[in-house]
Amino acid sequence: MTGSKSARSAIPKIIGTSTWLAPVPLVPEIQLHQAGDPISLWQRTEETAGQAGLDPPFWAFAWAGGQALARYLLDNPETARGRRVIDMASGSGLVAIAAAMAGAAAVTAYDIDPLAAEAIRVNSAANGVIVQAVCADVLDRDDVPAPGTDLVLVADAFYERDLAAQAMRFLERACARGAEVLAGDLGRAYLPRARLRPLASYDVPDQRMLEGTDVKRTTVWTLLEARQ
Repeated sequence: MTGSKSARSAIPKIIGTSTWLAPVPLVPEIQLHQAGDPISLWQRTEETAGQAGLDPPFWAFAWAGGQALARYLLDNPETARGRRVIDMASGSGLVAIAAAMAGAAAVTAYDIDPLAAEAIRVNSAANGVIVQAVCADVLDRDDVPAPGTDLVLVADAFYERDLAAQAMRFLERACARGAEVLAGDLGRAYLPRARLRPLASYDVPDQRMLEGTDVKRTTVWTLLEARQ
């Protein structure tokens, strides 16, 4: 939503009237503002903003990869505790919120959608944690991740070829700078399995609307260091 001032001012109304606060199925410790149907929400969002061609409302749903990665962080809080964390393509902020709840020293969540950035702020407040939400496309920026970043998180980012390639370049750059990289993914077409090692798998429930099946087996992966 990068258009008029009126479109940007509609963001809080869209979140407040089109979603409801509810626990995440695999991570009930966390509540998110969620919607019931992506297509109708997308239509309502464009109507409310008075603008067509907006990004799909990925921020309004708890996707399987994000649920698995959030579950992993809460079950293994030492992964994030005391560390400086960034969450790429954060969407609802689910993974970033889990990192903050696990005791991260600082969490920054990036997303290109202004609605997602606002949803991250609202959801973080609802869960009593602090997450810095930044609306920016950082995949090709050399200054991100910044020096000193300890942990980079990403979920559900390997569903398109070009996006997957961009994401991998970003994650490899983070790894080369000394950050640990964790990804949550159910095994989408462009997941670079050869560069990843599985850490844990979860059966994520209530996925029929998003994924066409009630339960999706979803894995948390770590990025292997590149061979010299």
